[in-house]
Amino acid sequence: MAQDAPAARAVGAVKTIQGNVISLKTDAGADVTIHVSEGARILRTAPGQTDLKTATPIQLSEVQTGDRILARGKGSEDGKTIAANTVVVMKQTDVAAKQQKEKEDWQRRGVGGPVKTVDAATGTITLATTGVTAQSVAVHAGKDTIVRQYSQESVKFDDAKLSSLSEVKTGDQLRARGTRSTDGTSLTAEEIVFGTFRNVAGTISSIDVANQTMTVMDLATKKPVVVKITPESQMHKLPQMVAQALAFRLRGGELPGVPGGNGQPAGQRPQGAPAPGAGQAGGLRQGGPGGPGGGGGMRNADLSQMLARMPQLALSELQKGDALMIVTTQGNGTDVSAVTLLAGVEPILTAPNASTILSPWNIGTGGAGDAQ
Repeated sequence: MAQDAPAARAVGAVKTIQGNVISLKTDAGADVTIHVSEGARILRTAPGQTDLKTATPIQLSEVQTGDRILARGKGSEDGKTIAANTVVVMKQTDVAAKQQKEKEDWQRRGVGGPVKTVDAATGTITLATTGVTAQSVAVHAGKDTIVRQYSQESVKFDDAKLSSLSEVKTGDQLRARGTRSTDGTSLTAEEIVFGTFRNVAGTISSIDVANQTMTVMDLATKKPVVVKITPESQMHKLPQMVAQALAFRLRGGELPGVPGGNGQPAGQRPQGAPAPGAGQAGGLRQGGPGGPGGGGGMRNADLSQMLARMPQLALSELQKGDALMIVTTQGNGTDVSAVTLLAGVEPILTAPNASTILSPWNIGTGGAGDAQ
């Protein structure tokens, strides 16, 4: 490598490591070979740290497959090789622990739903929270609020870019975490992430398991949509009794065990509905938004957790003619990627506001803090 080789850096996950050579898959999807120079600084840092003051020196032998690293040094002209004099390591176990902690915090202190109104001048966004019980929540953003926007093609939080409230528009899906008011009608946001997603409800026209795609006839537009299943896609199937109970609630009744609603006395539930509580549950950056918050009846967070615990589904288990409800990326109009997919939804599709039971935030990941 030439003496005047340009300075270079690469951030990503370790694919393999042999001796002093690391094969790295960068966050941009490129493969880069890292040659760790003799005497190079190798430092371990915690997720979320923004400087190296608390980083700990480690040996190259401690770096493992799956760890995230930032490598700095001299790069080759083709950008495929770096002779690294500094390697900053974020251990996979540390990333997983922070990811879980972040997810729990988004669930505990977060709220999400479609954007009703935006007032960028005052920093106020009004959301109609998703779930079987909808309510409006005012999200207040200040000068220190971190705002990110999802890519139109990606369902990964790490692909979200820094943005501003001026980019938020009515109909976008938005998730915020921060401090909620006592009555739950407002939230002072520390962090916001938003994006343009689609709700597709329809039946399967064809399935291509080999390419992990399927064609769905959208009931709203009467047009076919090609849906790509990615490793990040969350796919679940609702048991028939759960689907019937949700459809009953969307038609104005109450979920089993919740007093009142459409003349149903406490403890009485629709025929075939599950028993009360069935299926319910109370640079180098990783972590992110979890299920939506909410209130009243079955809270939106409860619904999100319930959906997440429904049986997992593989594309090979679906059949032509099956009815689906899907939250997808915006895509190019006819080709999209699935964020959340629900099968077994036949009873729900005829209910009013059926699309409100799904949001992109049911099981999200993401985070903040790039190691410098």
